[in-house]
Amino acid sequence: MIFNTAPVAFGALGAPITTLGAVTRLDPNLLGAMVGRQLPFMAVLLPFYVMGIYGGKRSIAALWPILAVAGLSFAATQFVVSNYIDYSLTDVLSSLVSLIISVAFLAIWRPAPDPEFAMSQEARAVRQTSTMSAWQGWMPWLLVSAVVIVWTVFKIFAFGQQAIQWPGLHNQVFITLYKANYAAVWVFQPLATGTAILVSAILLALLVGMSVSGFFKAVAETWRMARIAILTVALIVGLAFLMNYSGQTYTLGLAVSSLGIIFPLVSPFLGWVAVFLSGSDTSGNALFGNLQVVAANQLNLDPTLMAATNSSGGVMGKMISPQNLSTGVSTTNLKGREGVVFARTFKHSIILTLLLGILVVIQQYVTPG
Repeated sequence: MIFNTAPVAFGALGAPITTLGAVTRLDPNLLGAMVGRQLPFMAVLLPFYVMGIYGGKRSIAALWPILAVAGLSFAATQFVVSNYIDYSLTDVLSSLVSLIISVAFLAIWRPAPDPEFAMSQEARAVRQTSTMSAWQGWMPWLLVSAVVIVWTVFKIFAFGQQAIQWPGLHNQVFITLYKANYAAVWVFQPLATGTAILVSAILLALLVGMSVSGFFKAVAETWRMARIAILTVALIVGLAFLMNYSGQTYTLGLAVSSLGIIFPLVSPFLGWVAVFLSGSDTSGNALFGNLQVVAANQLNLDPTLMAATNSSGGVMGKMISPQNLSTGVSTTNLKGREGVVFARTFKHSIILTLLLGILVVIQQYVTPG
């Protein structure tokens, strides 16, 4: 659960950042770049932190070269892609580069054998029973990565895009806090980046020779598993815009600004709470992203930094979100033991969020801009 949160802030094709830009009316490219100046520090720390939890100083001492290579390769790619290429490709490319470099490094360096962690012959035999080749196992991920990269580089998502001013709402709400009208513009994208995932699924089905009925059975099964999560995200995004247009977000933002100078330290915990409750960084950004901006404006803080921190803070809440815990344990032999996993993970979630808060304080007051 701790490791699996690393790419959460950029999510699926940058969806959390795109949503954050929509609700805050800040440039999503700048938001993505700012997140890319926060999470690389966590990416370098995470392999050492988790290995320390698992095996203590002994394991870190034995494995530090590969921990450094994996963390640094992911972090460096995350920073470069989010700041200089395209935030929507950040974690697709980061994970791809990190995997390739880590596997290549392990071809020339191996840790010394440790009897305590030796695999039994029975375990080896089980691994060798699969008839599927390694290439087939990697094909879905490689294909979706390639399609997404093409979709983004050639801006296919922008084909047919229209900015629609919503009738009866556009510029009809007056924000007294800012003394400005609130624009209501819906950016309609018939080929949005989600379509790239659908295209990838269809191409993969053709490559592996899946029947039409088998494909639609897989679609139906996916819908059955994800329908509640889909509805939850849709409703929370709708709630977020309702809170924005009704003025509730601005009232809450004005209230939390009373924290004053310590707000940057607390800011990640707002994202943490939002994702803990909703299970989604996209939903968390929709809920509290604009609240962070309102508070930042009242305190003369960097609004882009505070909004980005909401997404980064949500990363730490993801690992203990009930939705994600139930999903995670369902793929293991820990079904029914969500409470145990939560108890083991909770303190690490708090520690990592606090470390992020300290980083945000440094970014705001020591190295602004």
